[in-house]
Amino acid sequence: MNSPTLMQRRFSFSVLFAALAAFTLAAPVHAQQSEAQKQLSSERFTIISPFPPGGPVDTLARVLSEGLAKRYGQAAVVDNQVGAAGNIGMDKVKRAKGDGHTLLVIPAGNVTINPTLMPNFPFDMAKDFVPVTMLAKAPNVLVASPASGIKNAKDLVAQAKAKPGTLSYASPGVGSGLHLAGELFKQQAGIDMLHVPYKGTAPALNDVLGGTVPLMFSNLPATLPFLKNGKLAAIGVTEAKRSAAAPEIPTLAEQGIQGVTVTSWYGLMAPKGTPPAVVEQLAKDAAEMLSKPDVRERLKLQGMTDAAMKPAEFAAYIRDETAVWARIIKARNIVAE
Repeated sequence: MNSPTLMQRRFSFSVLFAALAAFTLAAPVHAQQSEAQKQLSSERFTIISPFPPGGPVDTLARVLSEGLAKRYGQAAVVDNQVGAAGNIGMDKVKRAKGDGHTLLVIPAGNVTINPTLMPNFPFDMAKDFVPVTMLAKAPNVLVASPASGIKNAKDLVAQAKAKPGTLSYASPGVGSGLHLAGELFKQQAGIDMLHVPYKGTAPALNDVLGGTVPLMFSNLPATLPFLKNGKLAAIGVTEAKRSAAAPEIPTLAEQGIQGVTVTSWYGLMAPKGTPPAVVEQLAKDAAEMLSKPDVRERLKLQGMTDAAMKPAEFAAYIRDETAVWARIIKARNIVAE
């Protein structure tokens, strides 16, 4: 038998190389995954939303569930565990196995306010949960009824100082983030105002629109239509920078009221014991999901923007904000109703 020619050998090697390349491309995806990704691919996900469907927490939970299901080829369900101001859902996650398959979407107040506000708060946030990432945030704004005559922070401070303790502001309830925004504003502006708590944002906003109460800190998206039609006056946003949604509204800091940076945000938490590599992977996954144009548009409809950050950054953010609210709550002797 004649030995193969050089051309035949080259052809054989080419065929072999092509076959190996095809095998590599056709290999299962999990063979190319990290250990954290393999663990996350191993079973279904449960995303706990401790508030009713339809709100920002539920929206973010569904964005995550859809993204995780697509990414890891596992079912990912949203479980609305409603009740006890979010504590029922939090308790379910606290008791879950720390493997990355049970996750919690939670608003800022439950993480940074309630631990100080509630005398018998049933969780140790630093020990029971692992911060994964901030998911999204929404700007807040201080608004006034046109009947009040208040058009800016200077007008507000002048009125408050003229009659200390009589100028009032509404909030969705005692201990809410928007109530504490008012308390922080009072402290930083050196004034006294009367807090008028309501049971929810809607009734509070209605009374400000009607002129019954002159002022309110509110979520910007909720008030933007009334600001545009002149039924409310914008005093200032509680952000470090002006909001892209309403760049014409100055910040409070621009008007001389420093240190009133109050953002409504929503975060992702995992149970204690979740491996750091899994936490890092989930944070990376969430950031990629939230950056997609269709998801950003979905968040925009609820007045939110994506705000992903690394786990260590998120943990530090939580610690800092918790300390701020603890000082305000204790200094003002605020007790949950």
